[in-house]
Amino acid sequence: MIRKGIGLIIFLSPFITFAQQNYQQYVNPFIGTGGHGHTYPGATVPHGMVQLSPDTRLTGWDGCGGYHYSDSFIYGFTHTHLSGTGVSDFGDILLMPMNGKPSPDNKVYGSKFSHSKESASAGYYSVSLLDDNINTEFTATERVGFHHYTFTEENNCNVILDLKHRDEVIGSSLRIEDSVTVSGMRRSKSWATDQYVFFVIKFSRPFTKTGIWEADSLSQQKQNIFGKDIKASFQFDLSPAKEIYVKVAISPVSVEGARRNLIEEISGWNFDEIKNIAQKKWRTELSKIEVHSNDTNKLKIFYTALYHTAIVPNINMDVDGQYRGRDNNIHKAQGFTYYSVFSLWDTYRAAHPLYSIIDRQRSLDYIKTFLVQYQQGGRLPVWELASCETDCMIGYHSIPVIVDGYAKGIKQFDTKLALEAMKKSATWNHLGLPAYIKNGVIEVDDESESVSKTLEYSYDDWCISKFAQYIGKEPDQVDYGKRAQYYKNTIDAMDGFAKPRKNGGWVHPFDPREVNNNFTEANSWQYSFYFPQDINGYLKLTGGRKKLEKKLDDLFLASSQTTGREQSDITGLIGQYAHGNEPSHHIIYLYNYTSKPYRTQELVHKVMTKMYTNAPDGLIGNEDCGQMSAWYILSALGFYPVTPGSNQYVIGTPLFTFSRVNLENGKSFIIKAKDLNDSNYYIHEATITSGLINKKKIHIGFIDHKDITNGAVIDFIMGDNPSAIFSDIASVPPVMDSRNDHSIVPNPVINGGGVPFRKSKEVSISSQQNHTSIYYSIDGTDPIIKKIRYAKPVFIDRSVTLKAIAVDKHGTKSMVSTAVYKKISNDFSVKLINAYEDQYDGGGAQGLVDGIIGTIDWRKGNWQGYQKNDMDVIVDLGQKQKISKIVIGFLQDTRAWIVLPKEVILESSIDGQTFQPLYNGKEFLPIENLEPQIMRIEPSFPPITVRYVRIKAVQFGKLPEWHEGAGGDTHIFTDEIEIK
Repeated sequence: MIRKGIGLIIFLSPFITFAQQNYQQYVNPFIGTGGHGHTYPGATVPHGMVQLSPDTRLTGWDGCGGYHYSDSFIYGFTHTHLSGTGVSDFGDILLMPMNGKPSPDNKVYGSKFSHSKESASAGYYSVSLLDDNINTEFTATERVGFHHYTFTEENNCNVILDLKHRDEVIGSSLRIEDSVTVSGMRRSKSWATDQYVFFVIKFSRPFTKTGIWEADSLSQQKQNIFGKDIKASFQFDLSPAKEIYVKVAISPVSVEGARRNLIEEISGWNFDEIKNIAQKKWRTELSKIEVHSNDTNKLKIFYTALYHTAIVPNINMDVDGQYRGRDNNIHKAQGFTYYSVFSLWDTYRAAHPLYSIIDRQRSLDYIKTFLVQYQQGGRLPVWELASCETDCMIGYHSIPVIVDGYAKGIKQFDTKLALEAMKKSATWNHLGLPAYIKNGVIEVDDESESVSKTLEYSYDDWCISKFAQYIGKEPDQVDYGKRAQYYKNTIDAMDGFAKPRKNGGWVHPFDPREVNNNFTEANSWQYSFYFPQDINGYLKLTGGRKKLEKKLDDLFLASSQTTGREQSDITGLIGQYAHGNEPSHHIIYLYNYTSKPYRTQELVHKVMTKMYTNAPDGLIGNEDCGQMSAWYILSALGFYPVTPGSNQYVIGTPLFTFSRVNLENGKSFIIKAKDLNDSNYYIHEATITSGLINKKKIHIGFIDHKDITNGAVIDFIMGDNPSAIFSDIASVPPVMDSRNDHSIVPNPVINGGGVPFRKSKEVSISSQQNHTSIYYSIDGTDPIIKKIRYAKPVFIDRSVTLKAIAVDKHGTKSMVSTAVYKKISNDFSVKLINAYEDQYDGGGAQGLVDGIIGTIDWRKGNWQGYQKNDMDVIVDLGQKQKISKIVIGFLQDTRAWIVLPKEVILESSIDGQTFQPLYNGKEFLPIENLEPQIMRIEPSFPPITVRYVRIKAVQFGKLPEWHEGAGGDTHIFTDEIEIK
């Protein structure tokens, strides 16, 4: 703690003058609380463990932050909240004041409220509870929430404590220590599967009466209780002041830890003093960047965005340095602060690069947190929450955070341990990594979201290669440099789209607008530009800068209509660019790699001015723990990190005539924009001045990190029309290119379609790269051994395993592409009476009898799905034959809306016109059974001669009220009909 205090003095001193500016006044915590922003308005301090905020919504996607601006009822005030996530958690330790007879029912102790009697600012929140006319206000320190309630009555004034609120409780405890002190613990399960929160509550007045409910059964005698459903009431005689203060300290470690936190951070009862300290912390934090504008709305949007980047990640250790680790044991941080809430799939892109500029000490602490989590949990965090790994989202994106920090001079950590942790995380046996490592690409049958995972693993591997280069580990640099180019195995060089591969070839039919399980919260349009580590390699593969330019034009001019499944994260569309979700965030800046950098300037300005507003719905998508706001902050300054892990930032267009970034090294980085206004946002001239160089013109659309750290001044001259600045063909910086000494040859593409066939099939093989030779085998052996050179299509009339490899003129070999073809002996054909869902075709009508059986992971495909329509199919056996058994496979995954049919009806026919009843079955599996599972319905009967079998499966119908998708239509998923 002493070390941290010294660091604070050091990095405050360079901008003491600016710290006097009240930037805190421009923060509007209600931005993002409406729409789908998922933020909360309550009181917190920079990166504090406590987020003291009202809970107005208990369930649903728009309740992830606990509060939604459209609501009018408050259930209570809890001490932990997530900012802008897409999954809900936290909402721990609920307190709520009320008058009258206390109740454990949150609809009784809760209250209506009005926005007209509600206010919020950085470090402070207040609201009037209308049902009982109670005024409330809140502030916080890092680990303590401070409440102030003002009642209008003197008697029957109660404070409710609800430990059951929101998430599933694994266990909890409550102890009444004395007439002003309560302590306990809450252990819960939600997104974080095992979260501990210990607490100590201090009241400013003694309570006169208590009541404890266990499972809503009242007991006034117990002083110490353990259970899963604990609630309590504390009654006060408040004459004459009619007010009470409450301090709530929390800890992930112990009650004693919470007690130490309370003593250290709030020893007295001066609410205004603590409020002022919180606001001063925010003024200091927000003074790291100074922008000038006469437009108050612009200032509010900017400083609220900066505020949102500074409320996460969160301190997750006590004042004495103790924390609960990934191994669920108690550890003590030595020389660093331990943090939690790492939304890395989002924040590695812009939030952490922003921290590497303005918050370098915390950035070092984040890296050290990652490394101890590796030591305690076996791998680096993916999406860590409360020292639990949620494994949410994809990639291993703590690696770019480490590498980006190191590249920018944040090096005070164990680099040997870091490289070890990176390699361990990159070879973990999960999420398609084994197939990626073996084959250089993840195919549809290997893993769901196969395209996105291949692309993002490749970028993370480039980061490992760069880190190995930085610390002199050449073998790892080469190995991971090759892996960094595996993205090429998802790019169709003919049209530049990232496409899913199945059975060695591209999936057909292909629609780049389709949102399906081959991509992560996106479609092919939005992922076809994810090659930030190797932009020049992509240009070489697909035909150069003009091709990239046209593809970008096509993206932004395309219809904004997506196809496939509904994806609530795909918002903020310009054409098929989706600013509301992270895979698109760098794409606008790729015009700087073409002859049209002015298009970057146009589009960045459009997004900044149209998709960020000073309103509750002022964020176009989830805030995502600071990423949405970090994009805005960096873009408003005039640049963006397209490739975290490199030292370069791509120039966009500034939003302010003057911006100053106050650095921890005592210097200031300044951006000036002459003649800038709402129509003059094109850059006509750019010059840079720093202590190391004289003033010179910027000819390329990039700046280096050292320009920032050296305290450079950038002068832009703006105009109202596009200019040719930065369009020089030599402007693409070489750091983005692949190293020639470990370039790869992309895998060949096997064009033969699906696995099953009946008579024969023709298979062609093509290479993604010019001047290569293709070799293949059809017996499953290594294709390079027998050296059968491909010259023309291969005809297959039996079951085979075909393998192919491409070899360039230097003898460099690709990895092996594999296709399996299975000849089917039956002559069954299938007629669909009702259409299946396009994105769940399961191989088409014939896929129901093709011998390829769907697995429990339905996202890989092979299941045929129906929604709204019942399944109704007729199988033609080709000729009359005796049958005595029918097997039909169905899937249930209730959380995914996939439910077994309400009824299955089988009928048989000789002529295909008149059908006779054969089987009728009901009640196969309760919808309440949430365990994903496959059920095979296998009715048998005395032998009967038939030619046609009709199978009907009736939809369950609407999802019940308890389901997150209540009222939605269920799906039927079926695969493989066997007739014996």
